[in-house]
Amino acid sequence: MLHALKPCLAVAGLVLASLLPSPATAVDDYGLPQLGSGGAGAAGAEEYRLGRAWLRQFRARAPAWQDPITQDYVESVISRLLPHSDLADNRTTVTLVDSRLLNAFAVPGGVIGVNSGLFAFAEEEDAFASVVAHELGHLSQRHYARQVSRAEQTQVPAMAAMLAGMLIAAGGGGDAGIGVAMGSQAAFIQDQLAYSRRFEQEADRIGLQAMARAGYDPQAMVRMFRSMQRMASLQGGNPPEFLLTHPVTESRITDTEARASQLSARERREAGPRYDLVRARALVSVNRDNLGQAGARLAQSDPEPQVRRYLEALIAAERGHHGAALETLDALANELPDLPMLPVTAAEVAYDAGDYAAAIERSRRVLRLMPDYAPASRVLGEALLQRDPDEAYRVLRDLSERRQEDPQVFALLAEAAGRSGRDGWGHLARAEHLQLTGRIDSAIRQLLVARDSARQAGDASLESRIEQRREAFMEYREALEKF
Repeated sequence: MLHALKPCLAVAGLVLASLLPSPATAVDDYGLPQLGSGGAGAAGAEEYRLGRAWLRQFRARAPAWQDPITQDYVESVISRLLPHSDLADNRTTVTLVDSRLLNAFAVPGGVIGVNSGLFAFAEEEDAFASVVAHELGHLSQRHYARQVSRAEQTQVPAMAAMLAGMLIAAGGGGDAGIGVAMGSQAAFIQDQLAYSRRFEQEADRIGLQAMARAGYDPQAMVRMFRSMQRMASLQGGNPPEFLLTHPVTESRITDTEARASQLSARERREAGPRYDLVRARALVSVNRDNLGQAGARLAQSDPEPQVRRYLEALIAAERGHHGAALETLDALANELPDLPMLPVTAAEVAYDAGDYAAAIERSRRVLRLMPDYAPASRVLGEALLQRDPDEAYRVLRDLSERRQEDPQVFALLAEAAGRSGRDGWGHLARAEHLQLTGRIDSAIRQLLVARDSARQAGDASLESRIEQRREAFMEYREALEKF
């Protein structure tokens, strides 16, 4: 078993290069290519298709961190950085991984993955943003596609290497039983990692520029690298997972520091407590078996009192003290009225306590002020399932149109459709959930069931939609077969 490589979430994205078409930029050009070049057209479309197929396979193997509030936060950071990251295709999707390991990754097609462990490690928002900016830099420069010529020089079949990388990725997400025994595949991956080192500097440069233009402190990237180095030293030279696929040398840090010193944040943004509150959620998730450790870890960063109280409320809720948690959350929501995550957290606590009426009212109150706040719609849909499946269906159907890459939304929608007597739509939603989680053959079979149900009900519009989705599913299966 390859213990040194097992935790690498980004390896799968790295070896995906072997499946992508060769770009116009020469791989022996050690300068930055023209920014944004080569990302459009047929090559870009193929990257998008393969990247989304990869994500479906990844979901089938890695443990997901289901946290709509954190999902919304990560997407907001990406939205802030995207206009400054020189991506030709701005379509991105975020996947959260339930793992204490420090890692993040990017895959062609705009897939950004973040471990809960990254939040636990990054004590400031700008440090977290530096990792996201770096990953967007990889995507903008199409680094994975530019590794094609190197991959073609190896003797290992590209598909086998891809599967190996995916299994390693899933192992990094928390499955200790997954590993790779084939030395030839290990050699392939090590070769790819070595070849990628110069791409890391390119991603650093793009990331630093994006951070400065988006209002983040570029020096935070330097601080993050040095923190990772210290962590590796404390662990006896065993680096955090992020450094296995993003090697940091002293020369690279020096280069990053020099470039960061020449940049300053444009219109420096007011950070506020939002990141720290999200980090508290991650610390509870990472330390769910030892909640006291979550408080100790948060205290090391000397957070604001309001953040400490939020963490205390989360811990109280985890321990079943829902009343105390709601009292604290309501007080915080009054003190920080511009943060919808606070009343939505209270709605989540009410739902977990079985007070569905309160969860419905609390989430609706948020949606009256912020109709597009997806975490509130998610809680509302879940709570309505227990009281009014017909209304739950309408809420979740609307949410599914906005969150077309969210498997859990479709799982909830399938349940709401079934409970409200919409059997055809329920089977269709279940098929969408299956295809989003990599079970494409089961999804296609489920579509046939949905079609039969639509025909029996005489619902021509539903039958037409099912046929359109069937064509899309067949394309998904064709892409998945490449893995």
